[in-house]
Amino acid sequence: MARVCQVTGKKRVIGNNVSHSKRRTKREFAPNLKVKRFWLEEENRFVTLKVSAAGMRTINKNGLAATLKAAQEKGLIDIY
Repeated sequence: MARVCQVTGKKRVIGNNVSHSKRRTKREFAPNLKVKRFWLEEENRFVTLKVSAAGMRTINKNGLAATLKAAQEKGLIDIY
């Protein structure tokens, strides 16, 4: 999966650059993605995820195991 958060499902959005003269040209708004390793305590191993900053906050709030289970139910990740 390219440019998609594996936790929240955030992906790129297409919009417009608007100049001073109100001329519009297409542009892309990309999510703030990082490749990060998380320690999965239940299995005593690291899990590598491509996750957005908002996804990291979700993991901190809900816990890694619960977040991975929810992402798997949404279909964002196959197996971790």
